[in-house]
Amino acid sequence: MQSDNPKYNSGYNNGLLFVALSAILVAVFVGSLFTGTVKIPVSEIARILAGAEASRPEWGVIIRDIRLPRALTALLAGTGLSVSGLLMQTVFRNPLAGPYVLGISAGASLGVAAVVMGFSFINSSAGLSIPGNWSMVIAAWTGSGLVLMLILLVSFRVRDIMTILILGIMFGSATGALVNVMQYFSTESMLKSFMIWTMGSLGGVTSSQLRIMVPAVAGGLLLSLASIKLLNAMLLGENYARSLGMNITMARIMVFFSTSLLAGTITAFCGPIAFIGIAVPHLSRMLFRNADHSVLMPATILTGGIVMLGSDIIAQLPGLESSLPINSVTALLGIPVVIWIVIRNQKLTGIF
Repeated sequence: MQSDNPKYNSGYNNGLLFVALSAILVAVFVGSLFTGTVKIPVSEIARILAGAEASRPEWGVIIRDIRLPRALTALLAGTGLSVSGLLMQTVFRNPLAGPYVLGISAGASLGVAAVVMGFSFINSSAGLSIPGNWSMVIAAWTGSGLVLMLILLVSFRVRDIMTILILGIMFGSATGALVNVMQYFSTESMLKSFMIWTMGSLGGVTSSQLRIMVPAVAGGLLLSLASIKLLNAMLLGENYARSLGMNITMARIMVFFSTSLLAGTITAFCGPIAFIGIAVPHLSRMLFRNADHSVLMPATILTGGIVMLGSDIIAQLPGLESSLPINSVTALLGIPVVIWIVIRNQKLTGIF
């Protein structure tokens, strides 16, 4: 017999929601393996995933080397960007904060631009060689970290959260201007490579890149999960957090490092992907009606994976031989959520 205790009922409902989201996540992950121009029978996909040889060698190549890495990339990108958005919204107590809005993704883009359009020219002229994967991701970490560091330094002097948010947007615009300068002076081939990267893609991540991406995103997620108590305290304001003995500066550095790791890694390999970081945390709040990060964090991880995998399935235009840039799909899905946030901003302020 179900208890009338509200806490019991809330926990029971949350458990059902987590089970449902987990089932949906598995379903869309498997569904992404079926999506593509080549139709592969279900039995063959099961055989390939089990490690057996496929009836046709090309089917095994398609699943192992194309569709499975793409699905894993979508899962990592969705969870990482969503969690980084949740972290930023909590720290700044603003519903529109996120890695894209605050310029964190722009900072990562600046780092990648320096590698693609700057260092590449120097290396080709001097005959040097820098490992491509590591140079890209380290540059993205550095770029996003520098923007976050600037925001952190500003936060020591400026207490108004909205002002800090606006300054973050300005920092993002400044890094975007620097990227434009690099584009102006770059060669045609470098410019083309960078422009393709800016469109966002989940299908270009190789197995060797996944070996970097998986531990980096996993590390960022673990740091975020370790910050749950800090995030809950920060929700109630910095004065309350200090009264609990929390070191605000160290808490911010920890959260910013996690965000830089997540957003920088994903931006380096997938390009700047917009709106996921803003929209998904709000979708999680709508589903669970809870501000506790011990609930919100795993909810955001699951929801982010579902949304990105679903977006990737839509982007591949099932039944057709062409695909859309992932940014186009995430924008179409995320913009209505952002508009809804703005319209209902007065009701949302109660949970920030």
